[in-house]
Amino acid sequence: METDTQKKYFFIRTFGCQMNVHDTEQMAALLREAGWKETASEGKAGLILINTCSIREKAAQKVYSLLGRLQEVKRNKPGLILGVAGCLAQQLGGQLVRKIPAVDLVFGTHQAHRLPEFIRTVEGGGRVIETVFTDSVRSLHRITLPPAGTISAFVTIMQGCNNYCAFCVVPYLRGREESRPFRDILEEIRQLAGRGVREVVLLGQNVNSYGRNLAEGADFADLLREIAGVEGIERIRFTTSHPKDLSDKLIRAFREIGPLCEHIHLPVQSGSDRVLSRMNRGYTREDYLGKVARLRDACPEVAISSDMIVGFPGETEADFEDTLALMEEVRFDSLFSFKYSEREGTAALLLDGKLDDRIKGRRLRILQELQDRYTMEKNQRDVGRTLEVLVEGTSRNSGADLMGRTRTNRIVNFPGDGVWIGRTVPVTIREAFLHSLRGEAVLPGLQSPALPASPEAA
Repeated sequence: METDTQKKYFFIRTFGCQMNVHDTEQMAALLREAGWKETASEGKAGLILINTCSIREKAAQKVYSLLGRLQEVKRNKPGLILGVAGCLAQQLGGQLVRKIPAVDLVFGTHQAHRLPEFIRTVEGGGRVIETVFTDSVRSLHRITLPPAGTISAFVTIMQGCNNYCAFCVVPYLRGREESRPFRDILEEIRQLAGRGVREVVLLGQNVNSYGRNLAEGADFADLLREIAGVEGIERIRFTTSHPKDLSDKLIRAFREIGPLCEHIHLPVQSGSDRVLSRMNRGYTREDYLGKVARLRDACPEVAISSDMIVGFPGETEADFEDTLALMEEVRFDSLFSFKYSEREGTAALLLDGKLDDRIKGRRLRILQELQDRYTMEKNQRDVGRTLEVLVEGTSRNSGADLMGRTRTNRIVNFPGDGVWIGRTVPVTIREAFLHSLRGEAVLPGLQSPALPASPEAA
């Protein structure tokens, strides 16, 4: 019988977006196929892989801090293999090894499919630094099925970006847009449904431009209609969308396609036309507000989340006031907001008008306090309503509670039985918090446990 000391264990730490999470799932599957076993213990691992993000400066700083600590760990464990993958690896390549000499393996966003090969090279005494772009991203076409019992699963439908926003490194680190063929995506989703998955989240840097490099002549809205016909799939979500590519055809899909959830993440980044132009976003404030109005006309229940950057080079107080005014008009359901941070290789590096960090910090606080008010108002409107909740599992804060999401992507915690996991349960909302809702299940013939007092559970 194989002992623990004879097994090869790997541990992966992931930074960044949902696409990075799904990339990690693919890497883990490749390693399992190569005979490795996953562990939740960093200390038990013979291979530690860091899947990185470089969109924000803070994410890159966290990676360096972690690698510095792991370099010390490796001094006491010479056989440990230390690898870095993802966007920061793509951006820095050999610079990572020069900064952190303990790193054995660096590979970029087009090379994940070669991970087992890279590990063999390192085990043979070599070091790997591979960040070459390829004509087609091999891992994009690989089907990676999640563990049994998974309720919601990611499906990558495209990779890369052609937009070159002034602040963004994605086109330089992920490459040009590449869409997967319809048949491959549908086959993966059929397999997911066969394993009990009830919700799919379609991923891409800009899903709205899906299909432009395909000969099939179909677009993203057409893909959504095909997925809606897959038996067993109750819900469809997607992220992320570029406003300039949000078509009226896709807007109508929110009214016409039943499984498509009433939620869209539509990053605006600024409410000032002058700043949007400097960002190279390709739309105006009026364009964005018009699309929001058409979305709400087509689907009055739609929840809209967004991204916002404050302190972009040249942003004046008047520009910032335009952003606050746009927020007042739209009243987003939720918002991811950031201070502008310089990223190497982007056009914004050359812009004048860099702002002091104290100004950016003040503006961010004002923005976030305003959004917290809007979010709380939106959540409180659901108190007393009975909403459909797809139960994903046990709540992180209480083993006596279940956790699921509404179709508008709000987290709901409620007392319930584990047999409800994977089911869509009607839940009457009793309490609203900033990051979640709390309620009681309403199931004919089944008695939900009593609702105890509870702190907010995210």
